[in-house]
Amino acid sequence: MLAQPGEPENGERRTVDGTDYIYYHGYWVRYYPPLEESLASRKTLIDHLTRRAFHHTEPGINTPGERLDTARAFYLRQTDPAMKRVNAAMLAGALFNRATDIFTAIVELEEKGVRISRDNELMKSCGNYFKEALELGHDVRHFSGEEGIDELWGEPFRAFTLPITAYYESRFIKVAQTMANIDKLANHMRKIFCERPEFKDIEELLDNYAKAAKHECETMKSDVCIFEIWPRFIATGEALGQVQPRIQPNCSKECRYVMEEAQKTLIAGRNLINWVARARVPMPRSTAAYFARCESLKERFQVC
Repeated sequence: MLAQPGEPENGERRTVDGTDYIYYHGYWVRYYPPLEESLASRKTLIDHLTRRAFHHTEPGINTPGERLDTARAFYLRQTDPAMKRVNAAMLAGALFNRATDIFTAIVELEEKGVRISRDNELMKSCGNYFKEALELGHDVRHFSGEEGIDELWGEPFRAFTLPITAYYESRFIKVAQTMANIDKLANHMRKIFCERPEFKDIEELLDNYAKAAKHECETMKSDVCIFEIWPRFIATGEALGQVQPRIQPNCSKECRYVMEEAQKTLIAGRNLINWVARARVPMPRSTAAYFARCESLKERFQVC
């Protein structure tokens, strides 16, 4: 929810129509109360974040923790730069899973009455594995292959090191930044497409999709409202993707080629908004590359 004039303080909370929101950097973000501060809660959070990180990153890197030594050996002896990056991503996956395996054992011990302090060797090893996985995060790419997504990759480590309330605050801030990225993309697409007669009816479709994307990125999958928000997100994205340019009278063959590229560029923008919303982190490099593509298209529009 975009903030209105008379900007509130960051961290201010408000209830609108029975839904709680918290304000950060120009946006009201759906608020969820933090889990209680306990090892069991932290494990639940880390498990969720680790699954989410693997879901949004490139395939083939979810290496089991027991294969850590093998993953490290292949990474160290790899000399081809392109292959070494992938080996680094596979090693990062093994490190995350090894850390999660250790933390699971710690929680199980606590449930049996065995208290494990932060100074315990198991806890130190767990933290070190998470930290090393984070350091390799720049080699891990989004599943689109377009850019690294190390902010998302670093979340399990932050959930391990920060108090749970502090981690939740960092996520609210990140969601607000994600909403800003979505608005930035949608606004740029309006400038490129809505001024063209071939796409004159696209603005409402684009607005609907951007709004649905912002709702999607702020909503937990466990929230019952996801059964309304997710279908709207998908449906508005499909409607935007079905747009065909209205070819104008006397359109030249060259202009038709430009319109084909325009439609592909529109789909690419729709896809990027989708990726940003679902990852819930900004994707600045992909956004910059998309803006460059839009500027190239704008120059080609001159032949039409």
